[in-house]
Amino acid sequence: MTKDNNLLGKFELIGIPPAPHGVPQIEVTFDIDANGILNVSAVDKSTGKENKITITNDKGRLSKEDIERMVQEAEKYKAEDEKQRDKVSSKNSLESYAFNMKATVEDEKLQGKITDEDKQKILDKCNEIINWLDKNQTAENEEFEHRQKELENVCNPIITKLYQSAGSMPGGMPGGFPGGGAPPSGGASSGPTIEEAD
Repeated sequence: MTKDNNLLGKFELIGIPPAPHGVPQIEVTFDIDANGILNVSAVDKSTGKENKITITNDKGRLSKEDIERMVQEAEKYKAEDEKQRDKVSSKNSLESYAFNMKATVEDEKLQGKITDEDKQKILDKCNEIINWLDKNQTAENEEFEHRQKELENVCNPIITKLYQSAGSMPGGMPGGFPGGGAPPSGGASSGPTIEEAD
């Protein structure tokens, strides 16, 4: 986790315009040269705003003992770290799914293709989940997974119905459906698999 990292330096990327969750795209580049000098830059893709920092190899240098201690601690807490990583991954997945579904049903391209009742049903459930996430950042992995299934149980039938009413491929549908154009989890895909594409 980032809290366990050794801070070498920091900088701020300012002037990013307000945008909906998940819309800003920041490209971060780490470049280390033969002398051990680290250059880190960040660019906001929409505005071109950029900032960078250079970390020389003497700044924040750890002693050999510090490095050995950190490696031993990493081994000691490996299982705990994996559990924490799974929890964060489940939380991020749920949050992303809720915001994606919300954006999908609010898309102008869906006007007239989704009933107001279905749209409201998804929006209400997404808002409920987002509010729950705000209050339960430290919930357990199983709770995040349970909430995701809850949300999918509301969204999947409605999204599947949208696909069926639009035909086999969502020609006029927005490409913003979670899963990149296929019904979310559980929907059968007729597209190529990874093996077929290779």
